[in-house]
Amino acid sequence: MTMARAFSVALVGLDGRIVEVETAIGGGLPRTVLVGLADTALYEARDRCRAAVTSAGLSWPQSLVTVNLSPASLPKAGSHYDIAIIAALLTAAKVVEGVGLHNTVWVGEVGLDGRIRPVRGVLPAVLAAAQHDFTRVVVPAAMAAEARLVEGMTVQPVNDLADLAAVLNGEPVVVDEVAAAEEVEQEEATPKDLMEVAGQVEARWALEVAAAGRHHLFLTGPPGVGKTLLAERLPGVLPPLGAAEALEVSAIHSLAGFGLDGLVSRPPYAAPHHSASLASLVGGGPRLARPGLISVAHRGVLFLDEAPEFSARMLDTLRTPLESGVVTIGRSQVQARFPANFQLVLAANPCPCGLAATPGAACTCAPIAIRRYGERLSGPIRDRIDITQRLTPIRRSYLDRAMRTAEPSALVAERVAAARQRQSQRLAGTGWSTNAEVRGSYLRNRLALPHGLEHIDRAVQQGRLSARGVDRVLRLSWTIADLAGRDRPSADDLMAALAMRRGDTDGMGRVA
Repeated sequence: MTMARAFSVALVGLDGRIVEVETAIGGGLPRTVLVGLADTALYEARDRCRAAVTSAGLSWPQSLVTVNLSPASLPKAGSHYDIAIIAALLTAAKVVEGVGLHNTVWVGEVGLDGRIRPVRGVLPAVLAAAQHDFTRVVVPAAMAAEARLVEGMTVQPVNDLADLAAVLNGEPVVVDEVAAAEEVEQEEATPKDLMEVAGQVEARWALEVAAAGRHHLFLTGPPGVGKTLLAERLPGVLPPLGAAEALEVSAIHSLAGFGLDGLVSRPPYAAPHHSASLASLVGGGPRLARPGLISVAHRGVLFLDEAPEFSARMLDTLRTPLESGVVTIGRSQVQARFPANFQLVLAANPCPCGLAATPGAACTCAPIAIRRYGERLSGPIRDRIDITQRLTPIRRSYLDRAMRTAEPSALVAERVAAARQRQSQRLAGTGWSTNAEVRGSYLRNRLALPHGLEHIDRAVQQGRLSARGVDRVLRLSWTIADLAGRDRPSADDLMAALAMRRGDTDGMGRVA
């Protein structure tokens, strides 16, 4: 019996675990046996790899071939183990020399014609290889740019099994990475500017405060007032991601199936439709879960337009990620954890027809229908929203002047960046970088309390503010003070924060 082994990676959430692919060729009837808790796509690798090797003109052993994926207790899913299986098999069969098997991780799917095709999760797989002291990875040529995002790792791209055999024989291989990368769908981001939003001064200010402190935002108003327009422009005023953040977000996007030609440097934006499934929003899968849109929006913005149209179950699943920044998806044999530290923006009409409380409009909804519509957003979800902003239609006489005086996103982004810098300096050494992340105990015991706390006491006594709401008002007041360049929130800052929290239109203008 002859044996050889190669290495690949099993992804559990974003965590990569090295999988040892052992191949043994011995006596017995010609057949291929694959063991090691493989899912359907991986189990079919037996036939897929054999057809590919044969079509490439290489020799498949005419005897019993046993492929073991170790550790055997770890569930394994996907087709990215193909080239590791072929590398170990060809080495065990003495078809190739097996150069560099011991220090190389192999990631890629093989086609029946011998082509090596791109797969999901190359970036987190390469990160896992680097963490386990491997020095080289072999990946499909279309994914080479993504693999090179990990510094210090030697990346060998391959186009087909002929290239793979050459690598295993220690021969130099040169491939056309540009042509191969054209087959991978790239994620595109279209910048949108706040100058396109006419009027809505208070709503723009609420958006700026939300961006400066990473506060959750709820926009409500009749159709056509600019709720979606504002939400789509929030990523454009957020600061770029840091190096570690960009690598983490890029790894999630790689696992979700987005093609990467570089690190994701801007905060991502996800806007699922209300008909989306629960698994697409939170993440899931039959055996090893994939990230959902709340993880795709990690370090960025998750926008739920027409929020009351989402099912109550979907909205309530956001409660834990909103507090912890992590979503855990349990399966019978393993649990997958994905980061989900997103900034939530909700948008809703005031009633099913959208015309309630709109001057000059005739709402056709019954009072009970309006009440039921509003109750679709549960109290626990509403209590986790920092800012509630009501938008009203713009008067026609105001529209032309508003278009001429609208600020561009670049100008707003400068103020947001300055406020973020003040927060970063104040919170240095705490592990937090924005006001929205600060714990209530730290707010009350380690930072200077704002002036005018009697207003909060009154709101609590009247039942208009919960204990969680108190902390969120304090965080908001710090963000308003940071935007104004103050070292401590004033009474006006606190009043403005209280009004923004409750959704009052009075007192929500910009505080100088």
